[in-house]
Parts: sequence; C-alpha cells; structure tokens
Amino acid sequence: MEFLAPYESAIRLGVFAGMLLIMAVVEAVMPRKQRVQPRGYRWATNLGLVITGTLLLRVTMPMLAIGMALLATQNGWGLLAMITLPLWAEIIMAFLLLDLLIYAQHVVFHKVPIFWRFHKIHHADRDLDVTSGVRFHPVEAVLSMLWKLLCIAAIGPAAIAVFLFEVILNAASLFHHANFRLPARLDSLLRWIIVTPDMHRVHHSVRPAETDSNFSFFLTIWDRLFGTYVEQPKDGHAGMTIGLDEYQSDAPSGLGWSLVEPFRSHSKKPQKTGGHS
Repeated sequence: MEFLAPYESAIRLGVFAGMLLIMAVVEAVMPRKQRVQPRGYRWATNLGLVITGTLLLRVTMPMLAIGMALLATQNGWGLLAMITLPLWAEIIMAFLLLDLLIYAQHVVFHKVPIFWRFHKIHHADRDLDVTSGVRFHPVEAVLSMLWKLLCIAAIGPAAIAVFLFEVILNAASLFHHANFRLPARLDSLLRWIIVTPDMHRVHHSVRPAETDSNFSFFLTIWDRLFGTYVEQPKDGHAGMTIGLDEYQSDAPSGLGWSLVEPFRSHSKKPQKTGGHS
C-alpha cells in the first residue's frame, strides 16, 4: 500500500471515470429499457449528489476507509489481527466480510425508517442508468462511511484490501446500475457470482416485494444465502416501473428536491397494497 499511496486518489478517480464513460457508451448503444425522462437533467442531479456527498465527507470525516485500515493495523485492532494469514488470504477474507457487512447495511437502510428517509432518494429515480450508481443523499454517504469505518475497525484488514474493495465496489455500482443488455446466458452465469444489471434492476421496481430483494452490492451469495434473491421482475424488464409509487413525477430529477426531501417528508415506506402486491 505504501507504493500505491501517492497514486490512490488518481487510481480511484481513473477507475470511476473510466467505468462511468464505458457504461454510458454501452447503454447508449444497446439500452435494456426505454427511458421515461431525458438524460441531461437527471444526470446533472445524480452527479451533483455525488459531488455534494464527497464534499460533505471531506468536511465532516477526519478519516476515511483506508486511513482507518492503517490505524487498525498499527494498533492491532480487529478480527484479522488475531490470526496469521498470508496477505492474499487476508485480502480475500476482508473482502468477503466487508461485502457481507455492506449487504447488511443495505438491508437496514430499507427496514429502519430513519435510514430509509435518506436511502429512498436513491430509489426515487424513475430511470435506472449508470448515474443511478452514484445517486445517494449526502447524509447517506456520511452514514455509510461511519458504518464502513466501524466495520474496518472490527475486521482489522490490510489497507490494500480496503483499497481494492473500495475501487471494486464503486466500479460494481456503476456496472450493475447501467441500463444495458447482457446476453441472457452470460447474465445467468455471471449472477451466480456477481450482481448483474438485470439482477439489480429488480431491486429498483416499484413493487415493494421486489424493492426488498437483491440487496447485494457485489457478490450475490448473500441474497441467495439469506433468502432475498428474486430472479426476474414480475412485469418483465421492459414492462416494469422503476422508482417508488409515491414519487412517480419529475420532482426526483431535481437536485434541490433530492437534497431537501428527507427532511420535509413524513411519508413512510410504501406498503404492499393495490396493484403492486
């Protein structure tokens, strides 16, 4: 990690920008689902949210993930400090544990109302594309980082493991939110290991039973293990409605609305009623 340290930010930004560009081109060439809104306004809002969240993290958090990993290693904190493993095995173990704990966080953000108030901004997007992968309320970004820091302190992973996890997880979010069509056989094979766009799209359905499924961010084993896996949307990918029943308007495409809504809304998570049971 000492060798990579001077290039950490450049590598992360390069992977992010490269994946964003590649997915944007691919989904423009072979889209999976027809859009209901123009790109421009939505993209400005979604990218505006990630910029705002990044700035808030820089202002409010004295230490981010890799810094916590270095601190944990220096002080002998965490599970992995109690056992001796070769670096490659420690990286694999840390990756699995972090991926599981991010899955758990995602479930909690759906089930606990105070967290859902912020996470629903991600789900309020009425289209799903590569920029949806960065559409998270800045408060959710801070809460997610706090959880990640606690997880890293508890696990005690090598800094290189956290670096790899962060890079892969960010790229995976752009990949599985992208609106493009994988060949059916390739999709069915890949989703035994990693989350695919078709698998994650189910999670953005207006049907509550589908919204509360497919919580995995990278490895799909957690949904299969804990019974939250749904293979396909009931209405099919072409016919399914993206978003939340309560927000089927153009309002969520605005940056101001997206920033303010969690603080002014008293609505609860949609229940299984009507046509979306």
